[in-house]
Amino acid sequence: MSFMNIMPNRMDRGFLKYQDEFEQKALNVLRSGWYVLGNEVESFEKEFASYVGAKYCVGLASGLDALWIAFRLLGIGKGDEVLVQGNTYIASVMGITMNNATPVIVEPDEHFGIDIERIESLITEKTRAVLVVHLYGLPSNMRRIQSICKKYNLKLIEDCAQAHGARYDGQMVGTFGDVGCFSFYPSKNLGAFGDGGAVVVNDEELAREFKIFRNYGSEKRYYNKVVGANSRLDELQAGLLRVRLAHMDDINKERQYIAEKYSAKINNKLIKKPQPIDNSVSVWHQYVIRCEYRDNLLEYLSYNGIGTIIHYPIPPHLSEAYKYLGYTKGDFPITERYANTVLSIPIYNGMTEKEQDYVIEKINSFKVV
Repeated sequence: MSFMNIMPNRMDRGFLKYQDEFEQKALNVLRSGWYVLGNEVESFEKEFASYVGAKYCVGLASGLDALWIAFRLLGIGKGDEVLVQGNTYIASVMGITMNNATPVIVEPDEHFGIDIERIESLITEKTRAVLVVHLYGLPSNMRRIQSICKKYNLKLIEDCAQAHGARYDGQMVGTFGDVGCFSFYPSKNLGAFGDGGAVVVNDEELAREFKIFRNYGSEKRYYNKVVGANSRLDELQAGLLRVRLAHMDDINKERQYIAEKYSAKINNKLIKKPQPIDNSVSVWHQYVIRCEYRDNLLEYLSYNGIGTIIHYPIPPHLSEAYKYLGYTKGDFPITERYANTVLSIPIYNGMTEKEQDYVIEKINSFKVV
């Protein structure tokens, strides 16, 4: 197969497929004269809540805001511990530490999720919550985690930043716990054209608190109930998200098709392919392989015009930002091994069969001399 240049991710093709709808919606919002907390946000909140099967959705400015505000409103702060997997993106941990709570690192399982077998041994009298991250769009076993949280009276927060539409046991992620947190960063399956985020909840009072908090702590203009934040999903992004949400099933099906093709046709003993857990539906935000010769593989693929990304090269516990937690190299060997072996290969909406075949061919041809 002749040489090809393939980016690790492309957002232009996802736009071009629905270009007329996006452009019409943008014009409608611009011409409306209403740009903050209007009809588009309200409509998106209703439609997204309905899509995931939650009672309420509250649009926010980012996925990080969804996380830290969730912990804040659940009353988790100084002296409290929150269990979180070690191989996640640093924003998951930031949601905890921005409230002065302490993250307790849990090693991941072979499916990239929190290792449920390790959770109970890490629970102390200070533990207040478990944060589950549905990393790369692969869901965790939420029934087992729900029962642990119930047994120890813990809050359950889901980080669904990469898992819009993923399911476990027929139920959408984000609806198993107290709060489901979503990001709409442009590269996500349900991506905006800038920053954006949301929470989904089933508690009416909690939804009201999120709406007050996101708007400077004000329910009525200039009457501030609490010291809140400025964290509003804006009208333009909400409108554009509504367009993409209407096509969400097709968007996810396309990624599932590519992932299934990769899983069926990548055949190289040096490569470990991702395995979703039983009774789950992944939406394949990333297709993450593992290879003991990862850096050689990355270089080889780059030489052959294939872009890749490492999600994530430095685990949160080893980042400079969290030096104060006192962790050192070797404390979480599984997390650290993943950081040294994972590689996200190209998967995006609008990826052609030829591009997919080229990636498969080159990965299958990889060898270490």
